[in-house]
Order: sequence, then C-alpha cells, then structure tokens
Amino acid sequence: MGLLDLFKKKKIDNQVNIASYLDGYYPSYSQFGNNIYASDVVQQAIYSIVTELKKLDPTHVRKVGVSEYTPVNTYNIQNVLDNPNPLMTTGDFIEKIIWNLMLNYNSFIYPVWNGNNLEALYPLQPTQVTFLDNGFVRMQFANGGRYDLPYEDLIHIRYKYSVSEFMGGNVNGQPDNKALLETLKINDTLLKGLAKSLNIQTSVNGIVKYKTMINNDEQLKRIQEFESKLKSNESGFLPVDISTEFVPINKQVQLLDNTVLEFIDKKILRTFGCSIAIINGDYDKEQYEAFYQKTLEPIIKSLNQAFTKALFTKRELGFNNKIIFYAKELIFMTNQEKLSLADLLVDSGSCYKNELRTMFGLKPLAELEGQLAESSNKTNAENNKVGDTPTGNTDIAKEDEAVVDDVVEETKDIVKEPLMVGQIQALQEIVAGYQEGKYNYNQAKNMLMIGVGLSEEEAKKVLDYQDDVNDEGGNDNE
Repeated sequence: MGLLDLFKKKKIDNQVNIASYLDGYYPSYSQFGNNIYASDVVQQAIYSIVTELKKLDPTHVRKVGVSEYTPVNTYNIQNVLDNPNPLMTTGDFIEKIIWNLMLNYNSFIYPVWNGNNLEALYPLQPTQVTFLDNGFVRMQFANGGRYDLPYEDLIHIRYKYSVSEFMGGNVNGQPDNKALLETLKINDTLLKGLAKSLNIQTSVNGIVKYKTMINNDEQLKRIQEFESKLKSNESGFLPVDISTEFVPINKQVQLLDNTVLEFIDKKILRTFGCSIAIINGDYDKEQYEAFYQKTLEPIIKSLNQAFTKALFTKRELGFNNKIIFYAKELIFMTNQEKLSLADLLVDSGSCYKNELRTMFGLKPLAELEGQLAESSNKTNAENNKVGDTPTGNTDIAKEDEAVVDDVVEETKDIVKEPLMVGQIQALQEIVAGYQEGKYNYNQAKNMLMIGVGLSEEEAKKVLDYQDDVNDEGGNDNE
C-alpha cells in the first residue's frame, strides 16, 4: 500500500468550516512558487545549505541525568529514521524536506502509523493548504487529489515564521521574494548586457572596400576570396590588390566591472545566509562557523523540535524522548581544538563518555550511559563533589593567577547556579588558556559552552569580563 492509497481513505468533509485568523484572514495557502529557482545563484545558495544539512544523522535519544543523552533502540522510530520510506534513503529524505523548506518556507512530512508503530515518513508537496476548524488540514495535490489530514499528526517545519499564524513566509504562507526578485532582475539585465557586449566584439571587425562598381554576385565572390585568404594566412600579412581596401572597425566595448557582478552575487547570497566562500568551498574555520551558527543551526533546531513534537505522545515527552539531528560532519572546531577541549574535560572528570562522542558529532552509545570520562589520576569522589574552586596549580604566570581567580568567581555570579568541581576545573583551564593567548575569543567561547555547559550569552559575558579586567590592568590579550 502506497502513500496515496492511505490518503484515499481520508474522508473529505466539505461541511467543515475553515479556521479563521485572529486578524480576519482565512488560512488557505497556495504553495510551491518557484519563480526564483531559475537563478543559478539562488540554486547554488540553496544547494550549499541542502548538501550540508544532508549530512545530519537523525537519532532517537532519551535524556538521562542533567545533560547526558542515550540512544533508544527499544522503539521502532530509529528504524524509520534510518530508512524513512521505500523510495528514499535518510540522505534523500533530508534533502527533499530541506529543498521544500527553502523554496516554500514550509515543509510537511506525513508519518505513517500502524497502531503505535511508526512505519514510514513521507515528505508532502501540496499545491494548496487549508487549515480547518476541526484540527485537520485540507491538502490539494498536483494530481488533483484532495485529502483532510489531522494537523497534530503532521510534521510541519516553518522557515521565517512571522506574520502568518499557521505558515512560514508572508501572510499568504509563501516566500516574500519581492526584494529578491528585483535584485535577480538586475542580475539578469547585467548578464544579458555582458552577452551582448561579447557578441559585438566578435561580430563585424572591419569593412572591405572595393574601388570599382561590381554586382552582387561578383561582390559575394570577392568576399569569399577575401575570407579564404584570411583562413589560409599564416604570416599575419594579408596581400590585397590596388582595387581592394580593408578598413578595420575600432570597437570600444566596455565590459562590466567584476566588482559590480560580485556585489550583486553577494546581495543575492545574503538572502540565504550564504557567502561566496561557502559556495566555492574554499572557506576557513571562521567563515564556516558563521555559516553554521547563522544559517544551519536554526534549521537543525527546528528539525529537532518539529520531529520531537509530532512523533511522541505527551507521556513519552515526559520521559525526555527526543529526536536530535546530530551534526557529525558539521562541527566547525578543528580536530586539534576538540582534542584540546576533550583533554581538559577528561582531566577534570567533568563530562560523560557519551558527551565526548557527541562533541565529535558521533551518536551516543547505550553501553556508555552514565560512564564518566576521566583520566586515571582523578577519582570519582572528587569529580562528583560540589564546592568551591580547587586549589590546583596552573602553568600561567603568577601575575595572571589573580585574573583567572577573579574571572572564575565572576562566572559563578553570571551563571547563578552552583558549579560542580569538574566544571570549575574546566573553567579554570579555559580561562587560563585564553589569558595566555592559547585560544582566541571564539575558541574560548565554544569551549566554555561545550566544556562547562554555559550558554552562548553567559560565555560571552565571562570573556568580556576577562577582557575588561585585563584592560584595567594594562594587559593585552589580542
């Protein structure tokens, strides 16, 4: 039985009223406008986003303890995530839903259930979506089919969710491409103008003047003879008799400046949060980090939340079941930076083995649940205490120790929550490394977020405070 066979069983109740907006609009949307897709720059930008997100590894996990996640294999959900439907691999499935999302600002997935067992996940491409007041969504498809589907069963991912109450995009549930289309028209005009300039350069190069009266047939014959001489000429000199004169045309064709075309390309790419370096694949770590945080990470978070909300009951959510799309290949820290951070965490015994795996983008393992990652010279008792900052020595100069201690104490006020000994030790090491110049600002921020568990805002406050302390003391960490 295919997806359409399942849909045919859905009864259409034409008497059901359409749900109403709070502002009076009717939630009926025409989907799948793709007039911007004709642009090669748009295709390249979306393709760059899609190919990166295609690397995600969706996993059914359950949260245990404060921060550790363990994979769940007792449900059949993971089997479907690994093999969504008979037509698609996981990579195909992710690619399809992201293309739908980027082109339409909405992506719908239909989960097929057999009782309590999930059997398949199908991306949907409706041409019309209408929200009904009975909790159903009426979808019209390109083949003429029309089906009422329970909205709570659908996975609905929205992009640029703003003015519409139900859909991503504008009030009509579509991408607002007006400004982008104006830029694309300019780009198209420039490219056509460039093509015309090249045609002019290669069209008429000169005039052959014959100093006598000749008829059309004789003129054609002489032109053919002249062209034959051009083709057979090897010396660069063209002999002509006294009756023939060649007059070259001096063409002053002004081609477009590269900076103009590059400016237009950048303007288009900014719409999708994608840089030219990402398109070309010659980006550095900082450029990819910006791309990940600005463009990819918000989409990944939406995927996590939308799949979790639709695939679990309230009771299952109460037991901390989640779907997480792990970014195995998208981690922007270098291997050396991740290894340095892992050494700090292991030495302080401040993380679990599964946390180390997820740091490197790997899925957690059930057999590692609850196991601390610690070095042989650390004891479990010490690592599980809650208390004040340990008196361990650091390798930094004495004059910098006061700065590190000051920053650690300030961090306790910023976080507003008790820090475990392992967290404080990791905090000390990271702050000391930043003080010595081993880590730059972004590296230290990422390590504080992953190694100590601070939020991005908290990590920035800690480092900004440390910079202020150093500025007051006349030090320079740049």
